[in-house]
Amino acid sequence: MNFDFDTETAEMRDMVERFARRDLGGGTASHDPEDFRRRWQLAGKQGLTGASVPAAYGGSGLGAVTTAALMEALGYGCADQGFAFSVAAHLFAAVMPITEFGTEEQKQRWLPPLASGEAIAAHAITEPAAGSDALNLRTRAVREGDAYVLNGSKCFTTNSPVADVFVLQAATSPGGGFFGLTTFVLAAGTPGLTVGPRYDKVGLQGSPMADVYLTDCVVPAADVLGEEGSGAGVFSSSMKWERTCLFATYLGAMRRVLESTREHAREREQFGRAIGGFQAVSHRIVDMTVRLESARLMLYKAASGLDAGSDDEIAPALAKLAVSEAAVQLGLDAVQLRGALGILGGEAETFLRDALPSRIFSGTNEIQKNNVARALGLGGRHSAKRRQR
Repeated sequence: MNFDFDTETAEMRDMVERFARRDLGGGTASHDPEDFRRRWQLAGKQGLTGASVPAAYGGSGLGAVTTAALMEALGYGCADQGFAFSVAAHLFAAVMPITEFGTEEQKQRWLPPLASGEAIAAHAITEPAAGSDALNLRTRAVREGDAYVLNGSKCFTTNSPVADVFVLQAATSPGGGFFGLTTFVLAAGTPGLTVGPRYDKVGLQGSPMADVYLTDCVVPAADVLGEEGSGAGVFSSSMKWERTCLFATYLGAMRRVLESTREHAREREQFGRAIGGFQAVSHRIVDMTVRLESARLMLYKAASGLDAGSDDEIAPALAKLAVSEAAVQLGLDAVQLRGALGILGGEAETFLRDALPSRIFSGTNEIQKNNVARALGLGGRHSAKRRQR
């Protein structure tokens, strides 16, 4: 096992870190749509918005490990974690489904502008009554001739206030379980598709998010992604990418905050000595390091599995769990070690707020544990069979 990046990946990672520090601004999140798109286009020119898209469609054609390395570099260099999150959500939750399930016509139409940074994508699945219970969507798609008519609403849709393209899930067979959902790709401005006001969130403030409404929205059958009834499969595949590579942005942000925390411990003096010399401080920083490095190993193991074509769903779930839990705890520790300075809106406090949603999106951590337990044969039919024996 080689835990080092190859030379090309390491060079690309360093280049992205320098670019993000130089061109993507500091830690203050901007709510200006024009500034957001300016930075988005810069990220596109660096290949970030289409890193894992094949070169034939305007992307960089990178594997999951290298793509995760670039996302980690983005999270390290860009102090606006919300912006990094938006880039990753665009690529893994919306662009990769088109890459993996789109027809040739769909890929030729949508991928080049999405990969280049000319266009922004949003993935709309969550609903007010269907968060973790994603198979029971109330948004309906009814076939009428060569088109579908969509009615319903979505919430917590990342990038929706600025999106040019929507990858959207709707129920074509209500109550049909895994085969009851269908995925659609539609352009912003499609009649019947409207976006609500931008949310004011506790964290990830640099990532625009809003509700999406569908009222008699007509979508041609040619804009179905995959086949009718394959929506859950499309969603599951995108989650493998998201639960792995998106969370690499948090690895980068954690590394940045840990470095500044170590520097603070070296410089801050109390009782005539640097606080880093006190065991209560030094041991906490060691614990922060252990959590980061452990989470990093789990994430890149999952990314390696994606590159190998593995069908394993445990590794991405474990990576998501490890990174999100480590991020929240690292944020708490970083605030605590700064004392009163930690609650004055600096880097540590901002990172903690940005880390809190990570335990919820991409499937809550409780759902991830359920999925892993089920894969391990705990609960459900497997346990029942054991009891019968």
